[in-house]
Amino acid sequence: MTAVSSTPDLPLLSSGGCGDGCGCAAAGAEEDYDLDPLECGLDPALAALLVDAGLDPVEVEDIAHLAIEEDLDHGVDVTTVATIPEEEVATADFTAREAGVVAGLRIAEAVVSVVCTDEFEVERHVDDGDRVEAGQKLLSITTRTRDLLTAERSALNLLCRLSGIATATRAWADVLEGTKARVRDTRKTTPGLRSLEKFAVRCGGGVNHRMSLSDAALVKDNHVVAAGGVAQAFKAVRETFPDVPIEVEVDTLDQLREVVDAGADLILLDNFTPGECEEAVALVDGRAFLEASGRLSLDNAVAYARTGVDYLAVGALTHSSPILDIGLDLRAAE
Repeated sequence: MTAVSSTPDLPLLSSGGCGDGCGCAAAGAEEDYDLDPLECGLDPALAALLVDAGLDPVEVEDIAHLAIEEDLDHGVDVTTVATIPEEEVATADFTAREAGVVAGLRIAEAVVSVVCTDEFEVERHVDDGDRVEAGQKLLSITTRTRDLLTAERSALNLLCRLSGIATATRAWADVLEGTKARVRDTRKTTPGLRSLEKFAVRCGGGVNHRMSLSDAALVKDNHVVAAGGVAQAFKAVRETFPDVPIEVEVDTLDQLREVVDAGADLILLDNFTPGECEEAVALVDGRAFLEASGRLSLDNAVAYARTGVDYLAVGALTHSSPILDIGLDLRAAE
């Protein structure tokens, strides 16, 4: 496969499949990324790009296969097979239908690559995280027409979903510009797509919360009830997992005082008003990071940010963002 790009600083897809040694050990991949070459079927350069973006190439490939297998349901693309000659070649332009922030272009490439049975060329016009306008070409792929059409919907489903999240996140990041507050996501993600959706948040200028239940603790109201109090819950986690970051959710200023005195270094202010957040910031006085959650909207984001909190937690970034409309247009291969 030969690749060309109109964006010189973007690495190119330079060969098909893993080949000898696989792509996960290719130049540009992180040296400490431990991946069995036999597990990865993506192109070496594409695998390296995914690693650089904080994504697992094997996971991305698995998601691509799952999406295609769901669409084919153990059969073939009957419409495409019936209407398109087997050896016909075309170029597919992934094109924005509306303005927004794009995320997931390399993932769309991965979807196409697991379908393709022949060499293909990739031309990358923009990169993940870029703002785009309606009508702008994002990515062009030239290969067998049948493969392009079979991959079309699966690739667009992921690309549109992730770009929608990135676009929504960018709106929050833009509103918060000039304050110290950053917008953060939550674990309210689509099952199986968490790493991709959190990647999209990063593309939009947001900050990731914990990726899983095991990499950080979040003491919530039900933990407090079960443990007999907010300070007790915090201490129990600290004693059991001394090296794990702990965030504690509080509903009142009294609870806030308890957990600050107990030594919490990150506290979630649940459903606090801006005025209550100001009180919380004054009470904590720099002894812990503070995150506001609940009641948040783009309309009141600045009011919350100006209270001095460090983060705004917005679950809607991943559970409610509308897609960014992106289409795929076929044209004759040059």
